[in-house]
Order: sequence, then structure tokens, then C-alpha cells
Amino acid sequence: MVLPVVMSGKRMQPSRLLFCLITFSIILLIFSFVFLLQSSSSSLISKSVFRLILLNNASMFFRPNSDSDSGDKLSNSLPSPSPTINIKPSSSDIDNGCHDPNSNKETVDLGQGTNKVCDATKALLRVFMYDLPPEFHFGLLGWKGQVGQIWPDVSDPNHIPSYPGGLNLQHSIEYWLTLDLLASNIPSVIRPCSAVRVLNSSQADIIFVPFFSSLSYNRDSKLHGRGKVSMNRMLQDKLVQFLMSQDEWKRSSGLNHLIMAHHPNSMLAARRKLGSAMFVLADFGRYSVQIANIEKDIIAPYKHVVRTIYSESGPFEKRPILVYFQGAIYRKDGGVIRQELHHLLKDEKDVHFSFGSVRNHGISKAGQGMASSKFCLNIAGDTPSSNRLFDAIVSHCVPVIISDKIELPFEDVLDYSEFCIFVRASDAVKKGFLLNLLRGIKQDRWTTMWEKLKAIAHHFEYQYPSQPGDAVEMIWEAVSHKRASIQFKVNRHNRFSRSQLNSKSK
Repeated sequence: MVLPVVMSGKRMQPSRLLFCLITFSIILLIFSFVFLLQSSSSSLISKSVFRLILLNNASMFFRPNSDSDSGDKLSNSLPSPSPTINIKPSSSDIDNGCHDPNSNKETVDLGQGTNKVCDATKALLRVFMYDLPPEFHFGLLGWKGQVGQIWPDVSDPNHIPSYPGGLNLQHSIEYWLTLDLLASNIPSVIRPCSAVRVLNSSQADIIFVPFFSSLSYNRDSKLHGRGKVSMNRMLQDKLVQFLMSQDEWKRSSGLNHLIMAHHPNSMLAARRKLGSAMFVLADFGRYSVQIANIEKDIIAPYKHVVRTIYSESGPFEKRPILVYFQGAIYRKDGGVIRQELHHLLKDEKDVHFSFGSVRNHGISKAGQGMASSKFCLNIAGDTPSSNRLFDAIVSHCVPVIISDKIELPFEDVLDYSEFCIFVRASDAVKKGFLLNLLRGIKQDRWTTMWEKLKAIAHHFEYQYPSQPGDAVEMIWEAVSHKRASIQFKVNRHNRFSRSQLNSKSK
């Protein structure tokens, strides 16, 4: 017997009751499905999309390379749980001249960036590099490739030829720039797309000469046995002969060539013959203005040899030493001022001014001393510049520059007065002048300079792979700033050379 169902005062038929129950069940099922969809929607998003979301909402980090006294280990620039320098994405990151050759979608590697190769047509600088024999570059490091192999495989940063440590490192600019160019064509190496190596010189803005001249000087400038010419001199002579025979050199008279000569004594034999080229130098201390000048050449920072200080950098009250200097005191030429300052400051209670060298862990001791000091002296030595300035910067010790003829790297974009104190040599040797000046700088002003040092220190880091805003990228940008001037000179050079060539062909 079916019981009657009363609804709104009317008797409902069994068939209609069944229809209502089915309809209600369907509606309930739909609402249940919607609820489950909303509560577990994240499970429907692919992992690749999640990674992109995470990347776009997280900061990008890199840890610049820091070296021990030996300096032989290279940082892999991988993310670290320790404090790092924060690189904020900019709008230019959206279109930085790079792309994935195999897909329109970028493959994201969290913490490092994006696996992609650089598009030479969009790069800041297109660079043609001569395939010089290994004896001019990595062969000087002891690297030996297979028969006919010119360049080492640099796709794995953990297995690249190491540069000699100690003070050799301070002039290793040639090594970092060459590595960076080799890496520019390797998709697996993540780096900025500032400079890209091209294989056709007619497409290049700059012709790069991969000669490790500083290392050649440091290792092979002395005569051995009964030899009358050093290996360093022989390499320079061979380089001059090679360049003079190249069509690229002849077309521009070398004006668009980039030669690294960071050690002040490197390229002594060849610099006059190759003086039309652009040099990468530490300063102009041992060059005539006809060979090297700020109009055509690049001043690059030394590679610091002390460890980089990160967030554990001590503030004002945790730096008990007022003034710090440790190094060679008895120098010639402009460096005589070091002796005078040593005489004035050596007995002051809050001043550390002493002789120092790399022996007996001298580099690590200097790093500790700078990190414990408010001000670090950078005094002219045999040349106007020294590595000490860059050791001070990465130690966040406010540099006091006493060198009237110093040239500073990247000064077209960095205002050194924001984080350095400049003192004329004639004032520094006045009794009481320097200490009165520095003791008069209050904590607030010092802290402002200290904060600026921490913000700009990454511009002076050499590392492989290179990172946005580091020393390698800053050098490429400095070269790019000279591009218009170089092209102007090349065009003027071609006025008559092409006219003479045309007349001969008639």
C-alpha cells in the first residue's frame, strides 16, 4: 500500500514523487561536485604553473663567490640558506634578449633563473672572440684539451679549469670575461644576456682578444736557464704578429679590439704596438696618455681576496678599530706617503697600521681586521690603485681613499662619495688632520655609508656563472658605453682606407 503524500493540500502521485527525488539527488550531486572542485582546485594546476607562480612571487637570490686564501674554489652561484644579496626582478627581465631555442615556453629552474640561450640580436653587446691557441689562455692554467681542442668545456661550473689562488686572483679579470663569453652559447649555463659571443666578426660590436696577460706576466716573465727571452715576451710577440695579420684588425686599425692588461706590468712589450685597442686596466699609473686613457679604455675592479661579508656585517658599535691598514709600507713613487702616514698613526690606540703579507694566513687576518674596523685606508702604492679598496668594500669597511690620481671602476654609474671618504695626499700627511676628520664622522653618517656599501658590494664580485649586476656584467656594460665612440673612430679611419681600396680596384 502506498501512503499518500500531501503537499500544499494536494495529493501527489507516486510517479511525480519519484521524479522529484531523482531531480533533488541530481542537484545535490552537482553541488557536491562544485564544492569538491573548489576545495581541491590546486590539485588541478600543473606543477609547472605552480613553479611559475612561486617564481613570480618570490625574490631571486644569488650568492657571490667568496674565496679562501688559496682562492682555488669557485662558487656555483646556487641558492644558499645563508644570507645573500637580494636581486629584485625588473621590468627589463621580461624581455632581456634571451629565449629557449626549443620551445616558446621557458623552463624555470628555481633559485637560478631560466634555462635559455641569449639572442645575439637583442644582447647589449655582440662579441667576436679570436680562437687563439690554448697557450694564450687556459693552457697557462695547465689545461690540456684533446687534439685540436681550443676551449675547455665550461657547461659544468664545478669542472672548469681553476685560476691560481693568492694574489694571482686580484688580476684574474681575463679569466672571468673569457669564461662568460664561452658560456653565452651554452643553454644550461644561466647568466645575464649582456654580452653574447658571435662567430662572425662582421656581426660583432667588439673583437675580444683572449690572452691571459696578467697570468702570463705573473708566471712566465722571468728568464729560465740560458734563455734570452721570457715566455711572456714570446707570447706577446706572437700575439702582435697574429693581430696585425688579421682582417679584423686591418679594417679598424684595432680600434674595436678589447685587450685585457689588468696587471700594471702586463703587455709591457706589446702595449705600444697595440695601443689603438681598448684596454681593460686597473689604472693608468704605468701608461702614457697616448696609449691608455679614460676616453677609450675600461677601468675594472681588482678581484678581492678577502671573504665577502654578508648580513653578519658588524655595525658601528661592533667595530672597535677606527682606522685599519695592513700591507706593504715602504713603496716607491706615489707610495712614499705610506711611510709618512705610518709614522703619524702607528702609536694611536684605535688605529691598526702595520706591515702585512699573504704569509701566515695574512689574507684571512686582513679580512678579519677590516670587518672589525670602521674605516679602511686605501693609500697609493707603486701605482694609484690597489686591491685593498675592493677588500674594504666587501668587508663593509668605509674606504678612505688617499690617492690623488686614482681611477675608479664604473664611476659613470656609481657615486663613490656616497660610500667612500676622499682625502688629498697633501692633507692626509698633516699632523692630526686625518684622525680629526674620521673621528668627526658620527655614527649616523657612517651607518648611511655602511648601508650603501652593502647595497653596492655585489658590483665588485667576479663569479662563474656571472650574475645580474656583478663585476662581469658591469664590465660588459662599461664596454657597451664606449660602442658609439668606437664606431665613430672606425668610420673616420675608413674614410681614406676605403677610398684607396676602391681606387686600386679600378
